[in-house]
Amino acid sequence: MEGLAGFWNQSDFISRTVGLLLLAMSVSSWVIILWKGWLLRRADADIQRGVAAFWSAASVAEGRSRLVATDREAVLLPLLDAALLQPAAGTLETQPALASQLTRRLRDALHAGLAQLQYGQVVLASTGSTAPFIGLFGTVWGIFHALAGMSEGNGLTIDKIAGPVGEALIFTAAGLAVAIPAVLAYNVFGKRVAACEAELEGFAHDLREMQLDSAAR
Repeated sequence: MEGLAGFWNQSDFISRTVGLLLLAMSVSSWVIILWKGWLLRRADADIQRGVAAFWSAASVAEGRSRLVATDREAVLLPLLDAALLQPAAGTLETQPALASQLTRRLRDALHAGLAQLQYGQVVLASTGSTAPFIGLFGTVWGIFHALAGMSEGNGLTIDKIAGPVGEALIFTAAGLAVAIPAVLAYNVFGKRVAACEAELEGFAHDLREMQLDSAAR
């Protein structure tokens, strides 16, 4: 065999499927890594700028206008709208005390915003945990396929074994190459999402207190 091209040409359906699967996982992981890196950087900047702009406004209406202009990922504005929402009278939503109503609405809005920021994390986690095993399966199958093919010939030597077996180990290296960036990105993004979550929880808490104080006057 001559390099990877020869190995690929002599591979069977299963080996090629493993290779294509690893390629698809790598491409999807890098797309998510680049997209989420951009999204979380923008969301973090929006949260910092939006919260400061809102609380420096002279009125709630002005503060909302500022959020519309700064909250590009729409993670702050739903919290404000949830706090200002006036539910229809006579519904179950209006039966609890105002504090409980605000808590429930803000919690739901917060979870929706976090789900948006966490989108794609499952793909990275799944890629990081399964890609090494897929690569290992490809290596085992490649070695088996190579040895089965060589057993049909004569004059079997270590030189004839080393080449095919070494090329089959490419699958293990490929699995690790796919998994490592996905795992690192998952950990980094998890930390950044947690930082955004803390900021959003603080903003939601302040909105709740603002509404309770306003209702008590």
